[in-house]
Amino acid sequence: QVQLVESGGGLVPAGGSLRLSCAAAGRTVSDYAVGWFRQAPGKEREFVAFINWSGGITYYADSVKGRFTISRANAKSTVSLTMNSLKPEDTAVYYCAAGLKGGAQLRSIQAYNYWGQGTQVTVSS
Repeated sequence: QVQLVESGGGLVPAGGSLRLSCAAAGRTVSDYAVGWFRQAPGKEREFVAFINWSGGITYYADSVKGRFTISRANAKSTVSLTMNSLKPEDTAVYYCAAGLKGGAQLRSIQAYNYWGQGTQVTVSS
């Protein structure tokens, strides 16, 4: 079992920046491809970004492309999501996920075995 822990959320004004981190307790997150998802109140959880185990492949949701950057520092066993030019519509609980199932669609919440508890990001207008 892998326990993922997110950190770095908070309250930021529109146009501001935050950096979220995802770490694994008990194992190293460097062993896994990692996805970031978010869930706003009253909405379904949605895909935000993905990075493969080496960091050489990344994907983004259209809504965050050009503003968010996913990266990993395997030596530190963390995956980060740097969020710039934040908008009020980015307000959500952000989750990291790992343990991608073979053959699964990486943008789907069904594709991952392990999830963190989430970290709240609130962007004020």
